[in-house]
Amino acid sequence: MDANFWHQKWGKNEIAFHESEVNPLLVENIDRLSLTENSRVFLPLCGKTLDISWLLSKGFRVAGAELSGIAVEQLFQELGVKPKISKTAELEHYSAYRLDIFVGDIFHLTAETLGFVDAIYDRAALVALSEDMRKHYAKHLMEITNTAPQLLICYEYDQNKMAGPPFSIGGEEVRRHYLDHYRPDLIVGKNVLGGLKGKCEATENVWLLSKRS
Repeated sequence: MDANFWHQKWGKNEIAFHESEVNPLLVENIDRLSLTENSRVFLPLCGKTLDISWLLSKGFRVAGAELSGIAVEQLFQELGVKPKISKTAELEHYSAYRLDIFVGDIFHLTAETLGFVDAIYDRAALVALSEDMRKHYAKHLMEITNTAPQLLICYEYDQNKMAGPPFSIGGEEVRRHYLDHYRPDLIVGKNVLGGLKGKCEATENVWLLSKRS
């Protein structure tokens, strides 16, 4: 992970990747995870996404991992919540009622530190990582979550026309990372209106990854 790249983005407030509303694909597809009230949902590389507030409002508990302390401080400010901050190994742990955010390199996050999660919502993590990092990330994510079911959102486009992030991730790659441990089902595929960043045609895909029994 290019930590300096993301620290600079947040430091300069160059956060066009931050969505100004709750992701409609989350709202439309959360029920596919078959969660119940108090289920704990993990958001890797969560930034200050409004999806966290929405999940909390629906009765879920939320855990997140984020590299940027600036993003996490803004998240709690916008939630109107004062976090308790503690040091956990190489990470900082920002906690509040029903909410835990671990600040630092996600590859330093362990299953023990994270705790049990019922599901993963990955809108911004896999697509943010370069190709050489994604295999490592997918393996690590499964290890720290005990292969919890996932709602995964990816973009697919001609990588020759635009450099990521977000990077293009097609079905073949999703299956390569996850097929041994999950049943991957493509549940939504829609064109990105106006193109990705206004530069090239792209499809936004939603995958449901169900743990193999």
